[in-house]
Amino acid sequence: MLFSEYLHEKAEESRHNETIGYLIAIIGSVFFVGGLLETIITTTVVGARLQWFLIFPYHFIPNPDSLLGTSLTSVGIVLIFLGIALAIHYARERSWYMKELHRAHYVEEQKLRTEKKNEPMNC
Repeated sequence: MLFSEYLHEKAEESRHNETIGYLIAIIGSVFFVGGLLETIITTTVVGARLQWFLIFPYHFIPNPDSLLGTSLTSVGIVLIFLGIALAIHYARERSWYMKELHRAHYVEEQKLRTEKKNEPMNC
């Protein structure tokens, strides 16, 4: 197995992991929106007025749905940040592998050119 083949495989693996990072961020956004909707619908149905700190209610009503909404919102935010961090990490890793792959191709190309120049001409 050539070094360039290894780098190509690692670049494909990093591309796959980057896609998984994006999917984790998408799942996080779904959880985040679901948690906010759950909290808003629960407070509307119960008729209670929550006190909010940005997007988190900090005065709960005695209803298990309010805890579910806050949990989904919190998990959603964590997944969004985790997914974005993973996607950035694997994108940088893939760019490094691609740079090394270009370098390896250049070295192989130079080696072939040198071999061609040194090859005697058959007439």
